[in-house]
Amino acid sequence: MPAEPLTSSQHRRILLTVLGTPTRDRKSERRAAVRREILDAAWEIARESGLSQITLRDVASRIGMQAPSLYTHVDSKMAIYDAMYGEAWADYRDSMLRLEEELPEHPRVAIHRVSRHFYDYAIADHPRYQLMNERVIPGFEPSAESYAPAVAVLEHGRSRILDLGEITEADFLIWVSLLGGLVSQHFANDPGGTRVTDVLAQAVDMWADAVGLPPTP
Repeated sequence: MPAEPLTSSQHRRILLTVLGTPTRDRKSERRAAVRREILDAAWEIARESGLSQITLRDVASRIGMQAPSLYTHVDSKMAIYDAMYGEAWADYRDSMLRLEEELPEHPRVAIHRVSRHFYDYAIADHPRYQLMNERVIPGFEPSAESYAPAVAVLEHGRSRILDLGEITEADFLIWVSLLGGLVSQHFANDPGGTRVTDVLAQAVDMWADAVGLPPTP
């Protein structure tokens, strides 16, 4: 039985393959572009109205789509939160890697830089910080894929902090809790102000003194 003749598009794909020219997957590119629009819209709503106020209807409206059509791109509202969570932690991980390229060797100077970096990243975007570090969405649990950057950041950060001196696991936990507490104080009592920010260095020095880091040169 003779084979069916090839279509023009099939001929083109074969020719491009022979020539060694990669073919573009335009369908995947379009889906990725729509997914980007969905996440951008969700972040906008979170920053304007609060993280818990995201709805599929509002997201769809912002990108000019009917709500049922979103299900061809995301399974549910929780899937949007999951993608936002993974994106936020991946972004912080990348920012930390850039910071480490110029991190001073002196332990106390280094802990001040790392602490300030985390603090500034946290207070720059309240909904993002809530999603990353607080359980504000009932029933939300990040997927293993989205949780991976968070685990990587914690483990890498823990290793670097312990290497600063004779730092114990308890010391590391206190440091993390100290920064988290200052961020919470900022959002609760001085959003947009500098009252809490102004005592960050003093608080970090108190921790550094307690764990025996050498003084700043």
